[in-house]
Amino acid sequence: MTRPSLLDRITPVLLTYDEEPNIGRILSQLRWARSIIVVDSGSADRTLAILRADPRVRVFSRPFDNHASQWRFAMTQTGVATEWILRLDADYRLGDALIEELRALRPGPDVAAYEIGFDYEIFGRPLSGSLYPPKAALLRRGRFSVYDRGHAEGWRVDGPVETLAGKITHDDRKSTARFVASQIRYMAREVERLDADEPPALIRRLRSVPPLAPIFVFLYAYFAKGLFLDGRAGLYYALQRLVAESILALMALEKRMTPPTKTAPAPQQAAEREQVR
Repeated sequence: MTRPSLLDRITPVLLTYDEEPNIGRILSQLRWARSIIVVDSGSADRTLAILRADPRVRVFSRPFDNHASQWRFAMTQTGVATEWILRLDADYRLGDALIEELRALRPGPDVAAYEIGFDYEIFGRPLSGSLYPPKAALLRRGRFSVYDRGHAEGWRVDGPVETLAGKITHDDRKSTARFVASQIRYMAREVERLDADEPPALIRRLRSVPPLAPIFVFLYAYFAKGLFLDGRAGLYYALQRLVAESILALMALEKRMTPPTKTAPAPQQAAEREQVR
């Protein structure tokens, strides 16, 4: 008797918000999925219409507060029934090699998750490299937890994590205006974490001197990662990283220069001061 493919035991889960430029591409890469879970946080474009045209998609609506709460809801409150969950962003694309690798997987009972690396594209143009790290994207249900981590979320995996050879391609087709607006929201949360221990020590040191991080990140991405060989697409990505770090640097400076808010005296204290006068 033929053993069922692991693909039959995987539910893709996505978060969406105005993903019209992206959502159709990721759905086209999920033809193998029997059910797809989407948690939307109030899309006003054609995202929901595209999703609802696919009978496999179950859409849940939840107002966005932070990524950790949104993902926690998506993973635990939407009725996922399969053993495995594939967490995706709407701007991802699964390569054929990765899909075939997933189909052939035979995970042992101790394996809690699989880490997947990324290729990066800018409006369909491949890049030589990026700053986007691998992620534990294929997770065994009940073997992970989600926690708040500034502008993003963190994932704790309970058990061994193995690495897949196939890659996910990140290709966000949304506008520059949308990118900048998103970074302003993200960095407003990230600025509260500047003293945290989680980012690498070098990044923490650079961010402590605001002009350094934007300059370093741009030069590292553009030259060390070889993006200068990728023409306009490479320059676009490096400038995106420069803008993101610059927004964070501006917010850090603003925080340092803003005088502390004086707490108004309690009514009893105010009355005592009047009596002294």
